Amino acid sequence: MSEISVRPNETTVPLMPCASVEETLAFYEALGFQATYKQSRPYVYLALQWSGFQLHFGPAPKSLDPAREESGGCLVMVDAVAPYHAAFVAAMRRVYGKVLSSGLPRITRYRPGASRFTLIDPSGNSIIFIQRDEPADLEYGGSKKLTGLAKALDNARILREFKNDDLQAFRALKSAVRRHGADAPAVERAIALCHLIDLAMVLGEPADPWAADLHGLELTISDRQRIESELGHLTGLQEWLP
Repeated sequence: MSEISVRPNETTVPLMPCASVEETLAFYEALGFQATYKQSRPYVYLALQWSGFQLHFGPAPKSLDPAREESGGCLVMVDAVAPYHAAFVAAMRRVYGKVLSSGLPRITRYRPGASRFTLIDPSGNSIIFIQRDEPADLEYGGSKKLTGLAKALDNARILREFKNDDLQAFRALKSAVRRHGADAPAVERAIALCHLIDLAMVLGEPADPWAADLHGLELTISDRQRIESELGHLTGLQEWLP
């Protein structure tokens, strides 16, 4: 009798909670996903596919609060994340007329050179796209070599790119600008203020105070070049700069 062996050719498919069949289908189909199976009764079950991966959805527990964004999650490992982000952003613009960058559902901002971004769906699930060769030694807690406003900017990057916590990044930068802004180089203060303007717009907060501070700065040509190099991905950057 031959012994049956385990073959290393497994496929895993995430099964996440679905708070609303209609909203889930509308969001993912707007992005270009195809529904390969959909069922509302006697229980919810959806199977969606995009490119070479699948997402499945089942019933949500009665206690689920999508707004907490603690529902479920999936890591999608890819060769390069930028094309995926570009495809989803283009689809959002076609269907919604804008990029969904705040509230639910949404897509996180992508900084050129970053190794990940996240889709948050109507049920509060996080689909995180990660570059396969993302450095294993990434400093997830912020660089220990930096101080003052530079350290706060690095921590804000970690909060936005790896923890999807725009609110905490906003609070941390506000505090850092108050504490360290006066002693920081003008270019660092300008970068922090640009982030605060962007975060305020994402979070629905007033951006005028940060814009006024930014317009009051005197920036050199090299300062502007650094800002544009680091923050060129932010829509409206040229309008914000003095």
